[in-house]
Amino acid sequence: MQEILKVINLTKNYLKNDHDFKALDDINFTLKKGDSLAIVGESGCGKSTLANILIRLETPTIGEVLFKDKNIHQYSRQKLKQFYRQVQMVFQLPQESFNPRQRLGDSIIEPLINIGTNKAQAKQILDDLLTKVALPLEIKYKYPHQISGGQCQRCAIARAISIKPQVLICDEITSALDTITQMEILNLLLKLRQELDLSIIFISHDLALVQKLCNKILIMYQGKIIERGLTSEVLKNPQEEYTKELINICS
Repeated sequence: MQEILKVINLTKNYLKNDHDFKALDDINFTLKKGDSLAIVGESGCGKSTLANILIRLETPTIGEVLFKDKNIHQYSRQKLKQFYRQVQMVFQLPQESFNPRQRLGDSIIEPLINIGTNKAQAKQILDDLLTKVALPLEIKYKYPHQISGGQCQRCAIARAISIKPQVLICDEITSALDTITQMEILNLLLKLRQELDLSIIFISHDLALVQKLCNKILIMYQGKIIERGLTSEVLKNPQEEYTKELINICS
């Protein structure tokens, strides 16, 4: 399978109390076309820092992130625009990623407008997007504070897929939702992965969700990847004590 995203020797240091704090320590992995890759670990293990570097919201201290063999942290402005058409991210708290003074419909089509789609065409696409994520069409007239967390997360997913990316990075997108809504979002991602031929990076601390969505898994602890492999094999026969602890918590 084609390699889409490759992370090589990635390290991220922060200055904390006049000392270097290593948030990420020599991270290496590959995302292939069609993969659904879970990155799992407790809060503070470096998952979100890694996600921010993958989407170029932060820069690594050492190492590279290659998208189709090109280092994203060396992109020109034009190349970066092309990258964001192909790699999109959905965040943990969707209400914070929407303009509270803008109707959701206008927010969802914003990426389309930014790539040159005329507004009339974008509004036609909007209805299809809302249908894809199982939302009523009238939600496009509402504001973020007028809908539930689950509905807002569906709107965030609709916005992310509006420009037909190849890779979708999901950073703890179900952690603030109730159990039923978590499963609904998970089933939506499963459906979209098949319909849109998406490759997904799913960042979570919940192994129960991960095993339903992801075919591959990375276990992170204190900034390092301590275990990796096929999700079914890692969960069936974990090698590291920390992985065993995570499985026990979820069982």
